[in-house]
Amino acid sequence: MVGPRTWIGGLFNRLSNRNDNKFLDYPLSPLQQRRLMRLQERLQVPFDETRPDHQESLRALWNLAFPGVVLKGMISEQWKDMGWQGANPSTDFRGCGFVSLENLLFFARTYPKSFHRLLFKQGGKRAAWEYPFAVAGINITFMLIQMLDLYSGKPRCLPGVNFVRLLGEDEEAFDVLYCIAFELMDAQWLAMHASYMEFNEVVRVTRTQLERELSLEDVYRVQDLPAYNLLYQ
Repeated sequence: MVGPRTWIGGLFNRLSNRNDNKFLDYPLSPLQQRRLMRLQERLQVPFDETRPDHQESLRALWNLAFPGVVLKGMISEQWKDMGWQGANPSTDFRGCGFVSLENLLFFARTYPKSFHRLLFKQGGKRAAWEYPFAVAGINITFMLIQMLDLYSGKPRCLPGVNFVRLLGEDEEAFDVLYCIAFELMDAQWLAMHASYMEFNEVVRVTRTQLERELSLEDVYRVQDLPAYNLLYQ
């Protein structure tokens, strides 16, 4: 299995943002500024397997994914059932940090039907070599961060500018957008009859569709995005 750092490096070198100077001078409201700063602070937190709260969050993800199944240890071959690269998922988080675990937890708690449908690859004609769920989730977090230009002090691309407006309406906009992106990625995967080696292309197509939807004039909340309808409560 190809590790997540290989996926991420190969994928995002090709998906670099197209920044435009005309988006540098737009104003932010005080609320938008505060929420953007809080989100950017989340992006700076690495996953630390020595921190009890990070370990508890990881254990919580297991319990949400496999309720009633006892986890034998924080290092266990069981983690591969969720789509981690190996027996220690902590190593996979090096590609993105704690926010990618927060995204997965939000998905599992807020849209459990969608979460389990994608985890167990339910619905549609599936490939013999499917994408690993958890590692795919880390890639989606990375894709959104880059697509929205969140490492800049202020996003300098149209999707990022429009996202900040959505963030002003809903502080959970990034987490909801993550869930939408995961569902949309899976829908593209099925539509393209993709297999494991085509994952990067599927994510590229997913990003393009999200950029289009974030450019629509009648989107005032993240729930107004057409792909939001893919989510199962």
